[in-house]
Parts: sequence; C-alpha cells; structure tokens
Amino acid sequence: MAKKKKAAPKKKVAVKKSVAPKKKVVAKKKTAAKKSNPEQALMNSLVELIRKTSAEIPDDVQKVILEALAREEKNTTAEYAMNIIQANIELAKKKSQPICQDTGTILFFVECPRNFDQIAFTKICHKAVRKATEVGYLRQNSVDSLTGQNVGMNVGPGHPDIHFHQHAKSTVEIRLMLKGGGCENVGAQYALPYNELGAGRDLAGARKVILDAIQKAQGKGCGPGVLGVCIGGDRGAGYVHSKEQLLRRLDDTNSIKELADLEKEIVTTANTLGIGPMGFGGKTTLLGCKIGVLNRLPASFFVSVSYMCWAYRRLGITLKGDLSIGKWLY
Repeated sequence: MAKKKKAAPKKKVAVKKSVAPKKKVVAKKKTAAKKSNPEQALMNSLVELIRKTSAEIPDDVQKVILEALAREEKNTTAEYAMNIIQANIELAKKKSQPICQDTGTILFFVECPRNFDQIAFTKICHKAVRKATEVGYLRQNSVDSLTGQNVGMNVGPGHPDIHFHQHAKSTVEIRLMLKGGGCENVGAQYALPYNELGAGRDLAGARKVILDAIQKAQGKGCGPGVLGVCIGGDRGAGYVHSKEQLLRRLDDTNSIKELADLEKEIVTTANTLGIGPMGFGGKTTLLGCKIGVLNRLPASFFVSVSYMCWAYRRLGITLKGDLSIGKWLY
C-alpha cells in the first residue's frame, strides 16, 4: 500500500489589525491682519459725502419745500413749478445723480482738533474731488479765470474751497456745500447808510437792504431760495460768514432774539411780494433766512447777502478714528 503523504502544515495567516488612518495635520496659514489704510478710508468718506450731497436734499430742506408746495394755489404756474422741483428731488435721489446740472462751487467746512494735518487732508480732498468728477457725481465745472479753459477735474486755485476751524473736541466734522452759479450771481453786499433806500446803520436799515436784494433777484437764482446774511465784518469776512449761515438747519432758532425775529419777518414779508417760484408769481419766494453778526469798524457797516437756490445741497459727516464715516449731520 502506498504511504499517505502528510498534509503540508497550514500557514498561519496574520490578521492585520485595522488601524485608523492618521489624519494629516495641515498647518494653518497665518493670515496677516489687514492693515488699515487711513488715506483710502478718508478718500472713500469724502467721495460718499460728495455723492450724497450732490444727489440728495437734506430732510430739513425737503420738509420746507413740501410745505411750500402745499401752500401754493392749485392749478397755478407756481404749483406747477413746485411740483417739478419736488419731482426732480425724488428722481435725483432714486438714481443717485446730481440734482442740478450745475454742481456748483465746492465748499468744505472742516472742524478739527489740534494737530490735525490740514495739508494731508487737502491733498486727499483734491483726490476725492477728482474721483467724484470722474464717476459723474460732479460736473466738470471749474474754469481758469484768465484763459477760460476748463480744468477738467474741478481742482485748481480756490477750488475746492476748504475752510478749517479748530475746535476743542477730538472729533473731525466735515460739512460740504455745493453752491450753484445762478444763486451766487444774485448775492449782494450793501454799505450802510444806503441812501437810495433810506437805510440807516441799524437793524431797520439791514432789513431794508435784505428785502431789496430779494426784490432785485426777482426769482433768478432758481427760487424759491434761502438767504444767508451777515451784518457787520469787512467785505471779505462778511461774505464768508453769510455763507456759513447756510450751514444752519432751516428749523433752528437764532440764539440772538433780535436776529431770530428779523429772520422770521424777512421770510414772511418776502412771501407777500408775489415773486414766487422761479419768478412765476405765487406765495413762496423765500424758504428761509439765516442771519449772523460780526464786529465792524466804526467807519464801515456792511450787510452781506448770500443766496442759495432751492437745490440746497449741504450735508455733513463726522469721522471715526479710522476715518470712515461715523454719522451723518443734518
């Protein structure tokens, strides 16, 4: 009998223990903290201030315009003019486009703390004006007075016009006014006594010449408008201070009682003259009057009148520490 072969011993199969795959440790990339760029932040703030000022009427002005519209008689030319004004206001805000084709003289009034760098601010302000002009928030509206050449980007001697005032607060407040050429043309300055009107060197005389300026304008300068007035000062300071009065809210009250009474009386009387919106007749010749006073020399007594059209473009901002917009004024 054949011998049975011995079966080969079974190989032991090693059972591998299941080991969870090691997780790859991905080193986190260190993201560098974004460096703040104060210059860019300030420029963005100024461009936005320009855009909004050019396209939107302040609430206090809008309120007075709506009151004037309600006051005009139905189906009259005056009501028609006020309706067009209101429609223009709404359309400009909706489309974020200039409310008037004349985007005006660019007037900045900057209240700043001690050690504020006015030179750096001015440079950035010029850049912001160029940018705002480039994108259409401002019209190419600044002309060399000697050659008649349009400078293109609204930057040149005296334009924009920047006024700095130091204050005790730590904040920076920037107010912007866009003042059109039509209303600038009907401004006036009187030296009292003004014999033609029998205007003496007192408040009664000032009243006479202020009303004379309204009468002579006859709705030109895109009425109904607002008057900024300075009683006193020299010729230059008087005009500047009269424009600073236009930075006041229309619903404020003058802290000097005699001037508060005169402001109200001027508006009331002007609206009985029958000049009306755009000179078409009606009940609304003036939307407001703001009067300031400066000391004068004994030999001089000036009354300076600045006229602002119904497209009363004036807004303002405060800046945060990083120079972005903190809050809107007005």
